[in-house]
Amino acid sequence: MTDPVHDIVDTAVAAGSFSTLVAAVTAAGLVDTLKGDGPFTVFAPSGDAFAALPAGTVDELVKPENKGKLTAILLLHVLPGKVMAADVAGQVMDPATAGGQTVHVDGTDGVTVDGANVVTADIDCSNGVIHVIDAVLLPKA
Repeated sequence: MTDPVHDIVDTAVAAGSFSTLVAAVTAAGLVDTLKGDGPFTVFAPSGDAFAALPAGTVDELVKPENKGKLTAILLLHVLPGKVMAADVAGQVMDPATAGGQTVHVDGTDGVTVDGANVVTADIDCSNGVIHVIDAVLLPKA
C-alpha cells in the first residue's frame, strides 16, 4: 500500500479501509492541511478502531457543533515530521502532536502509541507516512 506518489489523504482514500477517518478529517476541515507539504506522520485508526468506540460517538463528533472537539482528537493522531518505524525501534518517547499535546510512543516491543498498537507501519506517502493503529487516540483529561 506504500504510495510515495500520493499525499496522505489520497493514499487513505485509495486504501479503502479508512472511510471513517477520511469522513472525520473532512468534517474537521483538515483535508487541505493533510494534503499540504508536510511532512506529517499520521497514526490512522482502522475502521475497526472507530467501530470500537461507544455507539453514536462518531456520528456525534462529525456534527458541525463538535468540530473543535473532533479537530482536537484528529490532531492527536498527527505528528509534525516524518517518523518511520525504524526511527522509534527500541525507544520510548513523548513527541508533541500537531495539536500541541504529547503522545507516548513505545518502540521496545513492537510499537504502541498511547497504548494503541501499530498494526501496519510505514505506508510511505508524498508528504509523510501513515501508521495504522488499532484504537482511536483520545485527548487526556
